[in-house]
Amino acid sequence: MPNDKKEGGRSSSDRDEGPVDRNKPPEKKAKMKSKTNRKEPTWVLQGKKLVKIQEFKKKVYIDIREFYEKNGEMFPSNKGISLTPDVWTKLLSLRDEINEAVRSLC
Repeated sequence: MPNDKKEGGRSSSDRDEGPVDRNKPPEKKAKMKSKTNRKEPTWVLQGKKLVKIQEFKKKVYIDIREFYEKNGEMFPSNKGISLTPDVWTKLLSLRDEINEAVRSLC
């Protein structure tokens, strides 16, 4: 029968600090939410195409994006654009010209 005693007359269990759980459950990742936990202003354009006002790295963006649903939650897709307030204002100033160009093509 093997001897459980190690050098110095102590067994390996004398040095144990207790049981070690080698299969710890994975930590749950926090869901991506606004850092301030404020609800972002959101408008539905059509279906899952939304306009949101978002803050990212202390800057405000107007985000026009298509979302998708996974496990009952909505997530942003890569299909979209984020505009700074300056670019958004410029786009709005071009509204009449853009509308006229669209009407001429229809």
